[in-house]
Amino acid sequence: MRVAIICGLLAFLAQAALAANPIALSELAQPGRVLMLRHATAPGNGDPPNFRLDDCATQRNLDAAGRAQATTLGRRLAQAGIVRARIYSSQWCRCLETARLLELGPVEPLPALNSFYPQPERREATIARLRAFLAALPTQGPPVVLVTHQFTINAFTEAGTVSGGGSLFELNGTGSPRLLGAIQAN
Repeated sequence: MRVAIICGLLAFLAQAALAANPIALSELAQPGRVLMLRHATAPGNGDPPNFRLDDCATQRNLDAAGRAQATTLGRRLAQAGIVRARIYSSQWCRCLETARLLELGPVEPLPALNSFYPQPERREATIARLRAFLAALPTQGPPVVLVTHQFTINAFTEAGTVSGGGSLFELNGTGSPRLLGAIQAN
């Protein structure tokens, strides 16, 4: 119990530190930038038992507020000068829908962005695949948006984010890009 409380407190403090360093969306337009975004609002927690990735009806999905949130973020990105980006998404329907609603280009499913909740034994392998993907991206390439889950972002940044929020990174040729700051949800 004490360990859970300490872990929760550390996650909260890490998120507070990130939130204290908000960054302008226009920073994503610089070469070699990656936005790791949590999917927009999807009520509930986790997915129902026996959900399937190939059937959105079996998953927790975006509600009207989540769809509006993703659309608004897409508009905010366009206003900041980002009208095209390479978009990758977890295979979960709520992430794919968030990515499409940004309207920044075609969305490519990327299993390295999938959630490992409630299977923590998959955490290390998932994050290793994500780090390998990031290391292979060109350091002077176009903007990249990764739409994923709270658990994936937390494992990667050691900080969480609210639905529709994210973290901005500068690629450096490694699986540990430099964290520039957080973007706030709308």
